[in-house]
Amino acid sequence: MNTDWTIYLSGEIHSDWREQIREGAKQADLPVNFVGPVTDHEASDDCGVRILGEEDKPFWKDHKGAKVNAIRNRVLMDRADVVVVRFGEKYRQWNAAFDAGYAAAKGIPLIVLHDPEHTHALKEVDAAAQAVAERPDQVVELLRYLIEQR
Repeated sequence: MNTDWTIYLSGEIHSDWREQIREGAKQADLPVNFVGPVTDHEASDDCGVRILGEEDKPFWKDHKGAKVNAIRNRVLMDRADVVVVRFGEKYRQWNAAFDAGYAAAKGIPLIVLHDPEHTHALKEVDAAAQAVAERPDQVVELLRYLIEQR
């Protein structure tokens, strides 16, 4: 199969898991394009007020930024062949939980990635996924199998 796959990488932004998956896919010569949310925390938080105007209260600043980011994230997830959602050490990453739920509700194949110690806390999220991985290299191997059947 020579068609490029689009993989949406969502979740925690404080480790290099995205780069590990990108590099692993490159090493495996997989025909994939990676997309995802804006991972520059400041740019993501400030996009709403920077573009649409300042807000007096932090709630409305966050609300405006979240809505602007949601446009991009939903469009990219809707176009994705697979959504990978990473929950980091602090599994209470609400945007990651939203993205996992969004993908599951839309019927977009979902791979969840988290450390084994979060299995109980994320059991409902895991139940919605087609696969649950513990390491980025497992995600690469899943993609290799899905794309190349090996």
